[in-house]
Amino acid sequence: MSFDLVVLAVEPCATPEDVREMADRCADREHRVGELDPRIVSFYEELRVRFPDHPPYDLASPWMSAPLNVGIDHVSMNISYLPRGSEAVDVVLDLAKRHGLVVYDPQGDEVTGLGGDYEVPGGSR
Repeated sequence: MSFDLVVLAVEPCATPEDVREMADRCADREHRVGELDPRIVSFYEELRVRFPDHPPYDLASPWMSAPLNVGIDHVSMNISYLPRGSEAVDVVLDLAKRHGLVVYDPQGDEVTGLGGDYEVPGGSR
């Protein structure tokens, strides 16, 4: 079993609907052409240091498919439900927050990170 997450570089004025539309376009694997968003580049570089997505593959990898789907403005990932998957989600959320990115969970139709709305453990902000 697995689930998907999409990390997106959106404009500060983006709405949840903008995020959903952008994630849908990214899922088609028809990537926009243009300059790489430096936030996505930094996010992806740090993520793959922690959890490589190119050979040689670690048997404990959280990725159900690799390499990850990367475009100029997004990184899409299919994550295992195994314990290593939970660790990867924590890392994804932390890196996205640090780089000012938004995380979209298509299974729950949840958007995290618009306007800096990341939850701090314990429910305080």
